[in-house]
Amino acid sequence: MNVRVSTAQRQARLVERHRLARPAGTAADAAEAMIALHATDPPTVHLSAWARTGCTAGAVDDEMYVQRSLVRMLGMRRTMFVVPVELAPVVQAACTDEIAQRLRRQLEKDLAKGGVGDGDAGGWLRDVGAGVLRVLNARDGAGTSAAVLCEGEPRLRTELIYAPDKSYGGAQYITSRVLMMLGAEGHMVRGHRRGGWTSGQFEWFSVAAWLKTPDLGGPDSGLDAAQARVELARRWLRSFGPAPVSDLQWWAGWTGGQTKAALAALPTAPVDLDGQPGVALADDLEFPAAAPDIAALLPALDPTPMGWQARDWFLGGHRAALFDRTGNIGPTVWWQGRVVGGWAQRSSGEIALRLLEDIGADGATAVAGQAAELETWLGSNRVTPRFRTPLERELSALGVRSGVRTGRGC
Repeated sequence: MNVRVSTAQRQARLVERHRLARPAGTAADAAEAMIALHATDPPTVHLSAWARTGCTAGAVDDEMYVQRSLVRMLGMRRTMFVVPVELAPVVQAACTDEIAQRLRRQLEKDLAKGGVGDGDAGGWLRDVGAGVLRVLNARDGAGTSAAVLCEGEPRLRTELIYAPDKSYGGAQYITSRVLMMLGAEGHMVRGHRRGGWTSGQFEWFSVAAWLKTPDLGGPDSGLDAAQARVELARRWLRSFGPAPVSDLQWWAGWTGGQTKAALAALPTAPVDLDGQPGVALADDLEFPAAAPDIAALLPALDPTPMGWQARDWFLGGHRAALFDRTGNIGPTVWWQGRVVGGWAQRSSGEIALRLLEDIGADGATAVAGQAAELETWLGSNRVTPRFRTPLERELSALGVRSGVRTGRGC
């Protein structure tokens, strides 16, 4: 018989496993709990770490750029993540290698269509890639910008015409596509940030220089892709399970066959999620009855709400206010393991929030306290999500908040 797991039990596990009730000691610990921290919007990394550790932005930077216990890489669903270094080869083999192959094939196709390479676009692109890596390796372990790489390998400034019949079309350099491809293949890595912690500009390093290892994996590393998918599925079930199989497939960006094979290699058990079939690890079937009274303010694209495709069990009826048109979630307010509102930062630095449901006086006070802590933590920094949502836009202009203040940090 299937184990029955209620929505309240799933919410309680979310609070526990996602380190919202029991803070992690470091940003690397927080990333380990979540498998990875979303990094498409650079401030998300620091805000997600703060929500689970209370640590300063400087402490997170120290882990990323001094200790280098975290690495920024393209991963699941062709999304940018910050991943614990020890897990990077698993993500590379389970997800990124296939992404890299698709990136190369598409760029070769576009180059051939644009008449680049004299009939051998693939060979031309391989030669350009080798040239980029020569320039990078000649830096003797130092990082460099895309502009410097272009100076050393001028073919990076080759232009292709995109969507010529559209108003948004036109000529674009292939620079970012080549560098993203080489990074996805495990040859290069984004290292030091150029600017403050909200900046999206980074220096490129060879993997050997940044991580003191030859590469992040790749097809020739000996790490089997199927086994890597099994390990990633195991970690996902530990962090995000129990859940429908379709949620894992969506999160990882795998095919149905890849997902089925990964789960078949694990000791799993079927579960009943309030009438919906799901799966859990067979040795992980104990659930708390209800979520504790924990409030949290999570940033846009935080890995918790982005961990499942089916979100109604924690999102309720708040999707329209908190998501943009392409499925990106904005800043959210959480109470007892479910989304209860949203927040934004005004230009003055004030944290504005709105509860979308009644959570009682104690809940409202706890949420206001988190808002006050975040406002203090941000200080003079200003954060505007890359993908703006209806409620975030409204709150950033109106500024509705409560004024309870508490202290937190490490």
